[in-house]
Amino acid sequence: MSMYEIKIVTTFAAAHSLRNYPGNCKNIHGHNWKIEVVMQSEHLDDLGMSIDFRMLKQETEGLLNALDHTFLNDHSPFNTINPTAENISRWLYEALSKRVNGPHAKVSRLSVWENENSSASYFE
Repeated sequence: MSMYEIKIVTTFAAAHSLRNYPGNCKNIHGHNWKIEVVMQSEHLDDLGMSIDFRMLKQETEGLLNALDHTFLNDHSPFNTINPTAENISRWLYEALSKRVNGPHAKVSRLSVWENENSSASYFE
């Protein structure tokens, strides 16, 4: 099966702390988080697109704006689960999928980078 894949990359800044972590990450610290959204499509629309990059970026940034320059532990669901890169990637994947998945394209992978060397991805 042939597929198209598109990706956007965006960033936000936020602090977090990892509850019950046996090291320094239990303390409040921040990251400049990098978010990569990958979408897949088997077919293109009448314009020859799987999804408009601008719309995908707007929807992604709409979710991230609520988190930008905040303490992630204060936001649901991170007030009950640790705001790890893994948990953030799943939450963003699920929230963004509800906003952008359509007949031509769907979110296939969402990666969250804490720094240039460490990332976590969620996909189904």
